[in-house]
Amino acid sequence: MSDTLSLNNLPIGFFDSGVGGLSVLKEAIKLLPNEDFIYFGDSKNAPYGTKAVDEVKELTFNAVDFLLSKNVKSIVIACNTATSAAIEDLRTFYKNIPIIGIEPALKPAVELDKDGKIIIMATPMTLIESKFNNLMKSYADTRDIIPLPCAGLVELIERGVVEGNIVNSYLKDKLKPYLSESISSIVLGCTHYPFIKNELEKILSTDTTIIDGSAGTSKQLKRQLENMNALNSSTNKGSIEIINSLNDKSIIELSYKLLNL
Repeated sequence: MSDTLSLNNLPIGFFDSGVGGLSVLKEAIKLLPNEDFIYFGDSKNAPYGTKAVDEVKELTFNAVDFLLSKNVKSIVIACNTATSAAIEDLRTFYKNIPIIGIEPALKPAVELDKDGKIIIMATPMTLIESKFNNLMKSYADTRDIIPLPCAGLVELIERGVVEGNIVNSYLKDKLKPYLSESISSIVLGCTHYPFIKNELEKILSTDTTIIDGSAGTSKQLKRQLENMNALNSSTNKGSIEIINSLNDKSIIELSYKLLNL
């Protein structure tokens, strides 16, 4: 990978526990339209958010090895749970390739400086990991932050259930204790959750801001590639290859549908 010219033309690898990371890929395509992307979703083993940390680490390392076999120039761990569990170990182990993670976009929620609670919707594992807890503690004095574990929501989205009564009643049930109070923002702390944003908006007051980390992660990816002089100089639109561990035609179709391609 020392040849700069070939480095520029190499694809960018994306990984998620399933289809969720497509919400981040969508932002990356907007920002880097000339890049080629290879997306690997591990829907066979989804959800990650209810697994033990060591199992998530092992699955994430396997996915990174798979993407490296595809000769990618950088890897985005487009999964909050996998980032929480494995990002430090990945960066220690794979020193020669930039690995970008994603974490709940709590900082932008705090910087809105609006009255009311900040609710962080995430998988149970993301919320118990020390990486997130340290982040939450750093703002605890100034803001009322509520972690809201959403077990079961990833499974709905993996089945393509992103709107309608089932999702609506799930969200109402989860948010019921807070809907009568002022909510300044909801942070979507799992990359699957932006796909249910429309249903979320139906339940919340128009004053509540919904935030996710996709744009921030995509900007970080672009910065890393710029620093390496590894941006694709092509003026053509890049290609997108989607691979899924389920090896099922319907999950690939769902993936392209969620990407709006």
